[in-house]
Amino acid sequence: MHFHSREGALGEEVYDGLLALLAEVTPTVEALPPDAALMDVRGAVRYFGHDPAELAMLLRVRVLARYGADCTVGIAGNPTLARMVARDGPPGAVRTLSGGRGGPGAVAAFLARKPVAALPGVGPATARALCAYGLDSVGRVAGAPLPTLERILGAAAGRRVHERARGIDPTPVTPDARARSMGAEHRFATDELDPGHRRRALLALADGLGARLRGSGQVAQGLKLTVRYADGSSSTRAKSFAEPTAHSPDLIAAAYALHTALALQRARVRSVALRAERLRDGHAAAHQLSFDPADEKARRVEAVVDRARELFGPGVVGPAAALDVA
Repeated sequence: MHFHSREGALGEEVYDGLLALLAEVTPTVEALPPDAALMDVRGAVRYFGHDPAELAMLLRVRVLARYGADCTVGIAGNPTLARMVARDGPPGAVRTLSGGRGGPGAVAAFLARKPVAALPGVGPATARALCAYGLDSVGRVAGAPLPTLERILGAAAGRRVHERARGIDPTPVTPDARARSMGAEHRFATDELDPGHRRRALLALADGLGARLRGSGQVAQGLKLTVRYADGSSSTRAKSFAEPTAHSPDLIAAAYALHTALALQRARVRSVALRAERLRDGHAAAHQLSFDPADEKARRVEAVVDRARELFGPGVVGPAAALDVA
């Protein structure tokens, strides 16, 4: 399910509210920040006595009534197919692939002509590697021998892409603890090609996340980067920290590393989003003492900056490199 706000980007509070609304139908809801979610409605179908399409229409009415937002719903037999079906539809559409069960013929026809980058989890670097061998569509990837894909992408990634191209995805919908995460997103005014501009946006996002974490007395054990492209597809990368942190330089360094790992090069990027995950009480988290005077100085400066923001507002001070982010 993809949400569409009339005002552009969904606010975090609105997104949390939408997830809570979905949980009124089924407890098995997986957040896909910044504007999507997966649901397993098998139990809800039996409980409410409605098929998935009827439940989807009910949810769309509730989303419109409570939040003034619309949604596109994809119904299929596994998460990969559901996400792709929803991505193809306009706001308000409820689209079903073979009655939600994904029959082999219907699935093959649906996937055959799609570009390989449309597969969830296939980012620009993987797509370029496949296209270099002429595997530029999902249908061609599905028809390629598994050993060929394993040689191109590696054993694990090759098997995964081979399965997804054939409409196979055994991954369950996993409910996640949204209350234990905190996120922020930047949408560019135009599709962004310049990696320097994307890094400046990540700098501003990570610095702001650090301030919010410290202000709430929390630390993060991981950071997730989501990059959404001009064609509506997205890539996600995540990193775990050696120790929980709310220190902005740690978050910024992690965001830069995740961005570099995607090898985007000339990708047309619509938005970037960061999410601090697995939050904990900062007062209860252990911190390894450092003998590096520069690190201690940075933490003292950070405390002063936080105090200034508390007194005069969040925009009073910030990284100079992030001033021209648009």
